[in-house]
Amino acid sequence: MNIGILGLGTVGGGVVNVLAKNQTEIKRRTNTQIQVTHAAVRDINQSRICSTAGIQLTQDPSEIVNNNSIDIVLELMGGTGLAKELVETAIKNGKHVITANKALIATHGNELLALAKANNTHLLFEAAVAGGIPILKSLEQGLSANQIEMVAGIINGTGNFILTEMRDKGRDFDSVLKEAQELGYAEADPTFDVEGIDAAHKLAILAAIAFGCELQFNKVSTEGISEISGEDVAFATELGYSIKHLGIAKKVKGEIQMRVHPTLIPKTRLLANVDGVMNAVLVKGNAVGPTLYYGAGAGDEATASAVIADLIDVIKGTVSNDVLGWKSFEAIPYQNHNDIESIFYLRLLATDKPGVLADITAIFANHNISVEAVVQKQIDEQDNAHIAIITNQVKTGDIQVAVTEIQSHDFIQEEIKIIHVETLD
Repeated sequence: MNIGILGLGTVGGGVVNVLAKNQTEIKRRTNTQIQVTHAAVRDINQSRICSTAGIQLTQDPSEIVNNNSIDIVLELMGGTGLAKELVETAIKNGKHVITANKALIATHGNELLALAKANNTHLLFEAAVAGGIPILKSLEQGLSANQIEMVAGIINGTGNFILTEMRDKGRDFDSVLKEAQELGYAEADPTFDVEGIDAAHKLAILAAIAFGCELQFNKVSTEGISEISGEDVAFATELGYSIKHLGIAKKVKGEIQMRVHPTLIPKTRLLANVDGVMNAVLVKGNAVGPTLYYGAGAGDEATASAVIADLIDVIKGTVSNDVLGWKSFEAIPYQNHNDIESIFYLRLLATDKPGVLADITAIFANHNISVEAVVQKQIDEQDNAHIAIITNQVKTGDIQVAVTEIQSHDFIQEEIKIIHVETLD
């Protein structure tokens, strides 16, 4: 079985190394000799993490997708422009394609999957979500007897590293982000990671497989972690929670909600204790109940593990022509964001004078919002205090209306912070 790789960087090099290291075991499982014969790279003279002995390198990726001797193409170059064109060409040429490209699948997956089906080929992308964790196969195969009710995951290691450092060491966001960049966890432009775009790509894929709906990245409500302060982390800890950047997809009364945002999770939950750059995904099925999948969300050999798992599935013929078993896409409506029900954490900087807390709770009462917990701390000599509040479960639209009304009062000194709270029950 001849393999052509588009991109021989971190993941591509990892694939070559894992295939070499585990060739005996892989051959035992597939009864097939797998060999990487060609690879497209930006610079042939660049040093690499893998041996290129026996691999024909080219700087023209079209030579890979148009090469009749290549059976399967691994798209590991990233991006949604040239990568899309190359994947389309490979599929039209009758080649199976395996990719780790979450942005490509989240934004163009519907048309690419349809193209693969029309050409009787496979397009697989286990490595696109949560690195080495086999979460897509678990959803599609291991949990196939279940109706999936919820998927909630820490699916971006950069954001999780930042929030862990802020909690454990009392550091501010900017200093931890700088360290994450120095360690290689965050890019020079960290927007995709810290503003939730990367996680939103992955959540769109998770939701499509969990609920059998189309990939709709544009329906994911997305909020990053750049506005999380040390005060929020400290209050969350005092109230018995840990702040995590979660991707959450739920099916509620026949409607789907997809959202990525900072979330307070009770410290007793396993997901709240997933730290550093690790990933974890909680899946709740109506038969099995909650199950948790934990592991490395990135890295050369961890991601290569997922790529090669797809490769083995293709070779063994265990993938259907309907691509991961999707025989048809359901037209499932998406829940209006204002109708999503959640518990909320609010942090207010207010003038500490008699009647302020009573005014705040009165506004909540007018909107049928109950206060479940309150912590107040005076922070300066001007009689300003931070007030942290946990509400009962209410509609997002209702909490936003109430917060807007509170914000209009002159005793509020800065913009009120709102963060979702999930008990993950």
